[in-house]
Amino acid sequence: MFSGIVKGVGRIVEQADAGGDRRVTIGYAGVPMARPAPGASIAVNGVCLTATSSDAERFMADVSSETLACTAFGSYAVGARVNLEPALALGDALDGHLVTGHVDGVGRVVAVGRAARSVALTFELPEALARYVARKGSVAVDGVSLTVNAVAGNRFDVNIVPHTLETTVIADYRKGTAVNIEIDIVARYVERLVAGAGVHENRTIDREFLESHGYSSTD
Repeated sequence: MFSGIVKGVGRIVEQADAGGDRRVTIGYAGVPMARPAPGASIAVNGVCLTATSSDAERFMADVSSETLACTAFGSYAVGARVNLEPALALGDALDGHLVTGHVDGVGRVVAVGRAARSVALTFELPEALARYVARKGSVAVDGVSLTVNAVAGNRFDVNIVPHTLETTVIADYRKGTAVNIEIDIVARYVERLVAGAGVHENRTIDREFLESHGYSSTD
């Protein structure tokens, strides 16, 4: 489990195909994180990878064919900059939101602008994920915990403050950049609970529904 608070930016320094999967070597020199032990989980641009070996400046991991197909990882070349976050330890501060490292889909940057000292970004995400993104809710983009400012259809807007620009790959974003999207885990469970209560996808959670389940009253 991760928090979406990226520790710093590393680079893919080597990669090679291995029986349909991909073996990658990621340099993390200068990133304030401990040397990953074999078996340690690390979020790399929001994708949870397992370190297989490491030294003081880089670690190795295997990327499955499923991950290559379902995330932006398949398009990364040697030299690509990537966000890095080691897994949370018990007692660590949760400054972002709960992030699993299980990417739900690939989105794209559709607009980049300025908002005072911040950068305003608009992302487009797959239609199937749009219902999980809400204004003032959380979403992970390349592993970065972001607060949604506005939603319109399958697009959403965020503002990126200077500190986040300095410590993540977001400063590299341009129109058309592919990004890994992970929806808020809370949205997954809410949908499941609502479905279990007999609410269909096209049913509105309205006053009538809440009253019938004991969450509201006409008194």
